[in-house]
Amino acid sequence: MLRLPKRELTVNFPVHMDDGSVRMFTGYRVHHSTVRGPTKGGIRYHPDVTLDEVRALAMWMTWKCAVVGLPFGGAKGGVVCKPEEMSMNELENLTRRYATEIAVLMSPEGDIPAPDVNTNPQVMAWIMDTYSMHKGYSVPAVVTGKPISIGGSLGRRDATGRGVAICTREALKYLKMDPKACRAAVQGFGNVGGSAALNLSRLGMKVVLVSDIKGCIFNPAGLDIPYLQSITDRFGVVDRSRLRGAEELPGSSWIEQKVDILVPAALEGQVTGETATRIKDTVKILAEGANGPTTPEADVILNDKGIFVIPDILCNAGGVTVSYFEWVQGLQFFFWSEEEINKRLEEIMVRSFNDVLGISQEKNVDMRVAAYILAISRVAEATMTRGIYP
Repeated sequence: MLRLPKRELTVNFPVHMDDGSVRMFTGYRVHHSTVRGPTKGGIRYHPDVTLDEVRALAMWMTWKCAVVGLPFGGAKGGVVCKPEEMSMNELENLTRRYATEIAVLMSPEGDIPAPDVNTNPQVMAWIMDTYSMHKGYSVPAVVTGKPISIGGSLGRRDATGRGVAICTREALKYLKMDPKACRAAVQGFGNVGGSAALNLSRLGMKVVLVSDIKGCIFNPAGLDIPYLQSITDRFGVVDRSRLRGAEELPGSSWIEQKVDILVPAALEGQVTGETATRIKDTVKILAEGANGPTTPEADVILNDKGIFVIPDILCNAGGVTVSYFEWVQGLQFFFWSEEEINKRLEEIMVRSFNDVLGISQEKNVDMRVAAYILAISRVAEATMTRGIYP
């Protein structure tokens, strides 16, 4: 039962473009499991989106929600497009039509989308508004990752990167390493990578390299992350013309740095059998900010190198955790302070890290296997307890 998604939707839909033409787009929404609660998962806009990718990401969301103990199943969605080549008007037209097409699956009680690659709070606002127009009243709990002005949660935008930093901090404690003596490299400088870099720097470590789709930005003395964020566009691309105190390196350089911590926070499949061999012996921790950044072949190499891998379903679960908080606030129309949000996030991430670490030590397995043992056992128990209808 857990091997197959519960349901899959493929939609082909027209969109009015600014030049007066009409283009057809393909989108997907997949629900992997509903046994622990409504399905939860992001929507990505990317030219490489496929049904197989969305299936895999939906299953990942099931395990991610389970490993941190949230009452959700996994879902994922995506549209095959190049958002960087579209105007805001075209993106709005695409989003509203896609939201209408998947509305048969979407509801606060059944399926709650969120941002993912190349989507953001504005996209969530369009989805929420479209759904609400169909209902005839505002339904803020139908999506998470919304702007604060329409029912979004304080702390949501920073949550995934903050969770990466919390897990990294706990790993440093376990390995008896001082954050202030550590250097880090972060691949990706969008919502997750940028927030992770900022929160790692707040722990006292030097973030010496960040990368975006144009390449890497490097400063051996440590980058000024707040300044870099101030010159970064909505697609996570840093304005090279305004760089100061930093140099540019080729795109693959992020994995070859003499650092203590590597954070892949872009797309999946970035740490492969080939690239893993180029990781320096100084690296002690690989914190997976992205979903599925490491291939099975690379996992073997990382284990042989003695690198402590914090797996994606644990490491980047801060985003879905605060999405859960936002959903609860939306259902209750009662909102929490950012201090409360961050305190609750800290508690869940620390507890979940220690739960996975405990299984890793008890069963003498790596952290990824331990995380899957914990997650799958929780979903399997719920599945068996509910039984098969009719």
